Amino acid sequence: MTESPTGPEGVAFSDPTYRAAVVDLLGVITYGEIAAFERLADDSKLAPSLEDKVALAAMASAEFGNVIKLRDRLEALGADAFEAMAPFRVAVDSFHDHTSPSNWLEGLVKAYVGDGLARDFYREIAAHVDVETRDLILTSLGDTTYSEFVVDRVRSAIEQDHRVGGPLALWGRRLMGEALTQAQRVAADHDALSALLAGGVDRPGMDLAALGRMFNRLTVRHAERMEELGLAH
Repeated sequence: MTESPTGPEGVAFSDPTYRAAVVDLLGVITYGEIAAFERLADDSKLAPSLEDKVALAAMASAEFGNVIKLRDRLEALGADAFEAMAPFRVAVDSFHDHTSPSNWLEGLVKAYVGDGLARDFYREIAAHVDVETRDLILTSLGDTTYSEFVVDRVRSAIEQDHRVGGPLALWGRRLMGEALTQAQRVAADHDALSALLAGGVDRPGMDLAALGRMFNRLTVRHAERMEELGLAH
C-alpha cells in the first residue's frame, strides 16, 4: 500500500515537530470546545424563555459533538487526548474567567463574537497543516446553525431598548481584546505551534508581516460580526 502523505503514518507526521504542533493545535481546539460546551450550558440558565433555553442547549450539544470528533483524531495520531488538552486549560479558562457574562445578552454576544474570534484564529493556523487535519478543524469550527438565532435575539433586544446597544458594543470590544491576547499567548507559549506558523522546508510559513495581516483579518471579521449584531457603533 502506498504511504499517505497526510495520514498518521504519512510523511508529514514523520517530522516530530510537526506532529507535536498538530497535537497541540487539536488539543487547544478540543479543550476550547469543552469550555464552550460548559459555558453555553451554564448560560442557558439565564435564558428568558423555554425556547431560548432549548436553543442554548442545542448550541452546547453541537460543541460537545465536536469534542468527540477531535478526540478521535488525537487518538488516531497516537496521542492521549487529555494530555494534549492539559497545557491549554489555564489560557482557555483564563479567557472565560475574564469574560464571564453578567446577563443573557452578554452571553449571546460572547457566544457569537468571542467564540467567533477564537474559531477564526484556529482556522488561520489550520491553513498550515495536512489536508485531513485541516478538513476536520474547518468542519468542527464551521459557522454554526445558531448564528441566525443569536443575531435575531440581540437585534430584537436593541430594537426594544436602544440603551442596551452601547454596553453590548463595549462588551464586544472587550471580548476582542481578551480573545486576541489569548490567541497570541497560545501561539507564543508553545514552541511547536510557533514552529508550525514559521513553516518548514515543505511548508510555507508566516513572517512578521504575514502575522500582521492575519491579525488584521481577525479584526475585520470581528467588525463584521459586530455589524451583523447591530453593534457596529
